[in-house]
Amino acid sequence: MRLFRQASALLKETGVGFAYVDVLSAPFIREALPKVSHWPTFPQLFVAGELVGGSDIVEELAQQGRLQPLLAQAAVKPAEA
Repeated sequence: MRLFRQASALLKETGVGFAYVDVLSAPFIREALPKVSHWPTFPQLFVAGELVGGSDIVEELAQQGRLQPLLAQAAVKPAEA
């Protein structure tokens, strides 16, 4: 659970909205996702449908100042009126 909380906190610090799936309470997803993503551990961060990596990668990107721009670039923008 520590890794989930840590990754979530780093994502929240960016100020960019995000969605998540609680794989611990979704057995089907928990079992299938590593086969699809080819990443064996959780959490897994996907941005614009692409796997970025696990909590270690999220932490590294945040330390390098690259997490916020990565998320902001992929963020859904409201339609202009």
